[in-house]
Amino acid sequence: MSLKSERRGIHVDQSELLCKKGCGYYGNPAWQGFCSKCCREEYHKARQKQIQEDWELAERLQWEEKEAFASSQSSQGAQSLTFSKFEEKKTNEKTRKVTTVKKFFSASSRVGTRGKVPPERVEKIMDQIEKYIMTRLYKYVFCPETTDDEKKDLAIQKRIRALHWVTPQMFCVPVNEEIPEVSDMVVKAITDIIEMDSKRVPQDKLACITKCSKHIFNAIKITKNEPASADDVLPTLIYIVLKGNPPRLQSNIQYITRFCNPDAQSLNLSQEDFDRYMSGQTSPRKQESESWSPDACLGVKQMYKNLDLLSQLNELQERIMNEAKKLEKDLIDWTDGLSKEVQDIVEKYPLEIRPPNQSVAAIDSENVENDKLPPPLEPQVYAG
Repeated sequence: MSLKSERRGIHVDQSELLCKKGCGYYGNPAWQGFCSKCCREEYHKARQKQIQEDWELAERLQWEEKEAFASSQSSQGAQSLTFSKFEEKKTNEKTRKVTTVKKFFSASSRVGTRGKVPPERVEKIMDQIEKYIMTRLYKYVFCPETTDDEKKDLAIQKRIRALHWVTPQMFCVPVNEEIPEVSDMVVKAITDIIEMDSKRVPQDKLACITKCSKHIFNAIKITKNEPASADDVLPTLIYIVLKGNPPRLQSNIQYITRFCNPDAQSLNLSQEDFDRYMSGQTSPRKQESESWSPDACLGVKQMYKNLDLLSQLNELQERIMNEAKKLEKDLIDWTDGLSKEVQDIVEKYPLEIRPPNQSVAAIDSENVENDKLPPPLEPQVYAG
């Protein structure tokens, strides 16, 4: 029973977070469970279908217009005069807008030619321009009328108010608010997530969420005397949202998602590494292990150390295998070269077998000059 109570809480399976199309990337509930790539593909298909339907509707309306034109030919003169005035006014409006845009870009090109500006300063200027533009466009792009964000905001707030009776023990929230420092962290986290609605720039809203998350991590760390895990952060974040009931939560999340979506360039990563991290194929363990705090869990540090060691052993094994293959190739090349040299020598100096010389005397034949040998070497004849 105690084990069951310990496991009680909020646990999210990783398979539930993946794209429902099965591409391997993480999905987003705001995109109907698709990832950004599959969502764009589905949107493109729906848009092509809508374009085709609009084209058919336009053809049908054009045909009906021709029919109406044939029946009302008598009143064509007055209608054409009114239509020509409307077209003239519309053309003048377009010309004025085009002229304004050309003046703006011609001025920006002249400014860009006045010497070289350091990249850091250019980046800061672009950030300030982005903040200015998003501040001016905030009332048009935040919770637009074409979406149902406002309706979802009201539904979420109503649902959160209905859950006012939920306690931290029901979620197994590892936060002890009786500790003054932990209580201060909880209040700061609630303040940050409520303050998010007062910001107009997506980066500022995202910064509020980041500060809220840091306060949650600190509160869990103080309570448990160890770093927080994913199973600790998720229920605590839900508890903070239920307790704070931030205004227009859905609209703020959609606003951040639409205009503050990270890419490989913004994270200083290559496109290949960004795709692998987003698909969950790998994680930046090495960077995490190097930047791990000194008071972190020893088991986690040992795990990352072992993973780095296994990675080094894998690289060493691959290097040894490559050297072995290279040595095998060198031996084969040396054997082939030696065989070729021997063959060339045999062809250049062929082996000739000559018959024996008949003038050579036999060893046991009589030699008339034996009489001239000294006594020790003179042959003796023994009778059988």
